[in-house]
Amino acid sequence: MKKEKIIIGSRGSKLALIYAQKVKNKILENSELREDQIIIKEIITKGDQVQDKRLSEVGGKGLFSKNIEKELLEDRIDIAVHALKDMPAIETKGLLSNFFLNRNDPREILISRDGIKLQEIKTNSIIGTSSFRREFQIKRLKENISCKLIRGNVDTRIRKLKEGLYDAIILSLAGIQSLGLEKEITQIFLTDEIIPSAGQGIICAQCKENNSSIIELLNKINDPSTYKCAVAERDVLKILEGDCETAVGAHAVLKNDKIELEAELFSLDGTHRYYEKETKDIKEFDKIGIQIGNVLKAKSKGNYKK
Repeated sequence: MKKEKIIIGSRGSKLALIYAQKVKNKILENSELREDQIIIKEIITKGDQVQDKRLSEVGGKGLFSKNIEKELLEDRIDIAVHALKDMPAIETKGLLSNFFLNRNDPREILISRDGIKLQEIKTNSIIGTSSFRREFQIKRLKENISCKLIRGNVDTRIRKLKEGLYDAIILSLAGIQSLGLEKEITQIFLTDEIIPSAGQGIICAQCKENNSSIIELLNKINDPSTYKCAVAERDVLKILEGDCETAVGAHAVLKNDKIELEAELFSLDGTHRYYEKETKDIKEFDKIGIQIGNVLKAKSKGNYKK
């Protein structure tokens, strides 16, 4: 590396900084750089500042990545680290988002105040989530419950639950594991019970598309299997041209020489579910998401968009 110092930009939440540190550690393992040559810079995003509204009401998923990407485009940082599920499907011009660490567990979990599983939760109980996808999915598994908006980092959400504002909350297992909070988990859902958000459990490293030395570095930490799954899942989103209000789940797995992708899409009001599952040769990882996205688009007839 020609550059003496590399600056990694990250959101300032505890979880985001853990993810940034994982990227740093992976770079150190795969280069001759020293610990003091890689600096992690905390960047405040609008998504962190606005905690009382759905992301769709204040600008969408880009609220978590826009400020960090701006720093990257203006050369104030060299690498941006994101949770892939929080990134818009369409890449920002001039940036590359093609580098992924080995995927963490993509499943969803329930934490309930009384330590009881979803099917034991009483009628009209309040489940906290900020996602329409999770809301519609959880209501398919358990009728006669209410979902209420919850925002904030993982610690904040667990505190709000324990304060009695909610009866249970839905979170990603990857975040809970990274924070060492497994003891809080009440229930882990299988991916065929709740299909995760596209890219869930994946840490993405991003850089400028013309920065050849950083691209060379990030190629060394890119996990090939995770890359194929990430491309397939995000292609579904690109075809649907969805935003934060689009309730869509997509999950890919590699089995032997095959890639299996399943995805579901809900209508705006959650009353209609459109589902598709396909298996292809692994070489077609960059085609399977496009195919499934188009099938879901045709099935829904645009019933998922305003």
